[in-house]
This record gives sequence, C-alpha cells and structure tokens, in this order.
Amino acid sequence: MSSSTAARPGVPSQTEDAPISATRVAELTRLIRSTTGESRTTSTPFTGEPLAEVPVSGLDDVDAAFDAARVAQARWATTAVRDRASMLIRLHDLVLAHQGELMDLIQLESGKTRKHAYDEVLHLALTARYYGRRLRHLAGSRRGVGVFPLITQVTVHHVPKGVVGIISPWNYPLTMALADGIPAIAAGNVVVQKPDSQSPLTALAALELLRKAGAPTDVWQVVSGAGSVVGTAIVEQSDYICFTGSTATGTGIAKLAAERLIGYSLELGGKNPLVVLPGADVEKAAEGAVGACFSSAGQLCVSIERLYVHDSLYDEFRDAFVRRVSSMSLGASLDWDVDMGSLVSASQLETVTKHVDDAVANGATVLAGGRARPDLGPYFYEPTVLEDVTEAAECFAEETFGPLVSLYRYGSVEEAVELANAGEYGLNASLFGPVALARSIAPRIKAGTVNINEGFAATFGSIDAPMGGMRTSGTGRRQGAEGYYRYTETQSVGVQRLVPVAGPAAIPAKPYAAVLTFLLRVLRRTTVRR
Repeated sequence: MSSSTAARPGVPSQTEDAPISATRVAELTRLIRSTTGESRTTSTPFTGEPLAEVPVSGLDDVDAAFDAARVAQARWATTAVRDRASMLIRLHDLVLAHQGELMDLIQLESGKTRKHAYDEVLHLALTARYYGRRLRHLAGSRRGVGVFPLITQVTVHHVPKGVVGIISPWNYPLTMALADGIPAIAAGNVVVQKPDSQSPLTALAALELLRKAGAPTDVWQVVSGAGSVVGTAIVEQSDYICFTGSTATGTGIAKLAAERLIGYSLELGGKNPLVVLPGADVEKAAEGAVGACFSSAGQLCVSIERLYVHDSLYDEFRDAFVRRVSSMSLGASLDWDVDMGSLVSASQLETVTKHVDDAVANGATVLAGGRARPDLGPYFYEPTVLEDVTEAAECFAEETFGPLVSLYRYGSVEEAVELANAGEYGLNASLFGPVALARSIAPRIKAGTVNINEGFAATFGSIDAPMGGMRTSGTGRRQGAEGYYRYTETQSVGVQRLVPVAGPAAIPAKPYAAVLTFLLRVLRRTTVRR
C-alpha cells in the first residue's frame, strides 16, 4: 500500500495565509442565524486539529428563521420564473468560478481527495444548470381533459409548499448542502437548512454564492447545532422536510413528519451490490469497482460494499481488483495526486476497524488493506478487500460506510439477482458485463438506481434521472422532474361553461341521466386516445 503525505494542510484558522483564514471563517459563519453567544469547534479530519469556531443556534433562532422565511416566501413565490431560472444559471457560473475554494473547504471538512471534491463541484454546477434550463417547462401549468368536452376546462398547477426544511450530511458537504434545495427555491419555496456540524463552512460558502447569484437573504437561511435540538425544531415547523443520512434517524424524522401530515423525502442507508456478469471485461470491471468502492473513502451512500463475481471470472477479477487496490495512494493533500483520503471522524474509524476485525474473527481473509494508518492522519484506514465473509460477520449485512468491500462468488445469474437483492436496503446497484444482459437484469434489482458498467456516477451525474432508495434506503426522489415536483402541491382548477355538470335545473334527474348515458356511449366511440 503506497502513501502520500505531501501538501498536508496545517491549522487553517490560525494564520491569514492558511488554506482558510480566521477572517474567512468569520465571513462565512456570519451567515448563520445565531444569537446564543455559544459556539463549537470543528476540526479537520486530515490532522484532527481545530478548523473553525462555529456559532450555535438556539430554538429562538429557528423560530426567527421560520418567521422570516414565511414573509420571504410570500414575495419569492411571485418572482417571475425567468428570474429564478436566470439566478440558477448565474449560480452555475459562480460555482465553477469559485471551485478552488470550494474544493479546499470540502477537503478540509470531510477529508476526501481533490478529485472526489471536484465531483461535488461538478454535480452542483450540473444541478443548477439543469433546473435553470428546465424551470420554464417544469413550472408551467398543464391543460387537462374536462368532464365534458369544450364546456369544461381543467388546468393543473404546481404551487409551492412553503418553507422547506433541509438537513444535510457531512459526506458530500457541498452538493448535498445545495443541490436538494435548488429545485425547492426554483419552485417558489424558501429553505431553512441545518448542515451537519462537521461541515458547515462548505455549506455556508455555497449559500454565499447563491446570494451572489441573486437569491434574497431570507429565501435560504442556515441554522447550526445538534440535530436532536435544531434538527427536530426544523421538522416541527417545515411544510416539507428533506433529509439525507442514516436509516435510524430518517425513520424518526418520518414519524415526526407523519404526525404533522407533511411530506418528506429521505435518502438513507445502503449496502450496495456490484455484480460482475459472465462475459464482463475483467480489467475494466476491476478498474470500475475501485472507484465504486473507494470514492470518498467509501463514505458515500451509493458506494459499493458487496462484490459478486461469476465463478468463471472470480479468480481473474479478484487478482486484478486486489492489485489495483493495493497500489492506491493515501494521504492528506489539497493537490490532485492522491487516490483516497481520510475517514471523517473517530467514530467512522472505529466502525471500519470493528467490522474488519469482527469479519476476520469469523473466518474472513484480508486480501488488501486491513489497517489503520495513524502515520498519515488520525482517521486514515487503508482500502480493504475481504474474502470468505460469513453471515456471522457484522459487515455481511450492516452498512460500514467506509473503505471496506467483501468479495463473493456466484454460479448463475438467477443466484446473482437473489444475492444482490438480499437484505433490507435498496439504494444503488452496479452491473458490469454485456450491456444487453445487464439491461435485462436491471429491472429485477431492488434498488432506486442501477448503473451498468459504472459504479454510481452514470445515474448520480445524470440530473434528469431521479435518484433515491427503495425499502429501508428511503423514500422520495431527488433530481429530475420528481426532484422538483416533490416540493409542490398539485392544484386542479376547473371551469364550467353553459351547463352545470349536475345538469340544468329545468331537466329532471332521470331524463338528464339518460342523456348523459347516450353521450358517454357516443364519446366512447369518438374520443381520441391520449
């Protein structure tokens, strides 16, 4: 296992020439609505050293945010669609123009590599451009078919829900901070957001760009603090809630939302499978599996943790995959020359270590990795490949959310489908092999996204494609039209002319029913199918 320790960041809050200065931290944290006078210290996973002092919001701050949001929403909903769309196109340009600082912040707060930080810049820019260009179509009303042709007209509108609460995670601190809210404000809603306490600076830098793009101040507000306090308060006041995180927390949010009869979308956990099909190009599959498993050190909801390989290819694939994994470079660097970065925290490191040790104790074999790397940083762990993992091992069915993947053999395609669908999750899956065969199998996989000859980026990066989970991996969809309409209420407006639907008062009910029956039979023969 090779390593890289060059360009290791120092403590950015101590000097003005550091990657992020104390002055810049103050500029960003002023965007948080907080009057408590309290703060908490964040640290960078690269070194474990302090990164920023972040103000903590109280319940009064959440109340004030929602009061301001409801006033702002009434104005924002009347803003012309073309003006909202133009704002999103400007945001696209600003994200690309400020990508250097954004990637610095992503890395310093999450510990990921430069190339994986750029994935977030790319995804956010694509999201802003997509909704900027599609908004006129998405926001438009639709003419429906009335009960009586010509004399009944029905129009279907999509009206904003109001104030959307967003609770965003640490693992994709830029794109998950803003991408879910872009269609919300595009639809005329406003947002109150709580970014994860580990990664507030990235979210605040994104908010700063959104305001530079033209979003009024109270259209998007940020509060900061513990999820059990601030997060709960957001759920209790929002008109719709969007959450990305663990299945356990998402279940609790769903219960709170159900009590208030508000809508929600939840992207939750996953134990995602990758299947190498008969006829697959082994070298390409091994290369693709490395990215699928170890992007962002495996701390990605859609990353792969289970690899199923056909008997005819197993030995060749295993050797090719292990060779690539063993040659990956690790390090804390703001440059582009490292393959995998750090885990985000001591708790993540503890989980990975526990899962590896437990699997080995239950008979698994370590083919690559299997060690923490404190010589590189406090939370580094080598990309790890296991073989012979039994059902007794915790990592067999539980999500690790780290750089750990288990290899398994299978004998038939039917068996592969059964194995891929095992367990309670259903977020993402990947199939490597002949496209025709993979396409025929994909609809049988119980996952919200299925990627062919790719790990996750083919669906995740295609903003027109809805993304979300089945089963305990969540509900609702981000991206595409579904990602927009989740933030709207459907309203039907009907106009009746000349004759009421119930019939003229001068005509008795029985003869009127006979006339309607005759007309229905005529329409049955003449109505054009749509």
